[in-house]
Amino acid sequence: MMQPITKDFYQSVIKNKKNIVITSHKAPDGDAIGSSLALKIALEKLGHNVSVVVPDDFPGFLKWMPFHETILLYNQEQKEAEEALENADIFFSLDYNDLRRIGDYGQLVEAKTDLLKVMIDHHRDPKPYANYALSDITASSTCELIFRFLELNNLTDLIDKDVASCIYTGLLTDTGSFRFSSTTAKTHEIAAFLLNRGAENAKIYELIYDNSSIHRLQLLGYAITEKLEYLPEYRTAIISLTEAELKKFHYQKGDTEGIVNYPLSVKNIVYSIFISEKEGLVKMSMRSKGNFPVNEIASKYFDGGGHLNAAGAVSNLSVEKTIEKIKSILPEYKDALLAV
Repeated sequence: MMQPITKDFYQSVIKNKKNIVITSHKAPDGDAIGSSLALKIALEKLGHNVSVVVPDDFPGFLKWMPFHETILLYNQEQKEAEEALENADIFFSLDYNDLRRIGDYGQLVEAKTDLLKVMIDHHRDPKPYANYALSDITASSTCELIFRFLELNNLTDLIDKDVASCIYTGLLTDTGSFRFSSTTAKTHEIAAFLLNRGAENAKIYELIYDNSSIHRLQLLGYAITEKLEYLPEYRTAIISLTEAELKKFHYQKGDTEGIVNYPLSVKNIVYSIFISEKEGLVKMSMRSKGNFPVNEIASKYFDGGGHLNAAGAVSNLSVEKTIEKIKSILPEYKDALLAV
């Protein structure tokens, strides 16, 4: 049974354990990388040996972050990642709550029964594999929970410019630049604290959002002008890109980030779905306005889940068949879509 992380957790549980592995999920985003690096830097200041392991690579627009080059990519540095786990006293799960989200590495973690496991996450339906957890679905981001973790343990003095920049990155990206409904007064209070500790908000925004290649901009234009299908009777938009289309625009990891959000800028659209085919896998991102539950659709009809207004999923069908399946589901949700 998972125990909640409370005050003085660091002093009573972590302080004397020196070797720590921090992990985050496949296709790590700004919140995943930001939370992992923020916690790494803070714990290293306290004298711990900390390794960050992620299953695969992360977008280039995050590769300015402090100590990003120290992250171990399991699909490229398997031996080093497994050695870090073998020597670990404590294992952190950040920004995910199911060991399947870290692939084969999760099986190794599960088999290491003597390892103290800690989860810090803001997604629904956590699996009970951790000994301790800071889990809150109302939090804007895992980075917000990292701040709370440091605050609970009287460790906010460890937040320097590097830690602040990492936490701010997760807040910025997971709140859609502070516009999603998960953004609260507390989120803004944390952001203000981080700015006072040296986070440069304008510079961080520029590094993440104003750092595209010309190919990424052309891909966005193609996705919106040629591949957006509008279904006004369901207040829904679908954008799809095949692997061949991505290759045509010299796709690099991270180039499709945020495409799913563009249809929601249209007045009548409530539900936006972005479907992409990458390395033979059909992935889906879903976003919504109001109280329309995209996480319900992602978990009920696909292998996915997430938050009320933001969810992800994987389809075992082709891009075309996936679109057909979504269209077949929409009548069930018509009343809910029209009510938003």
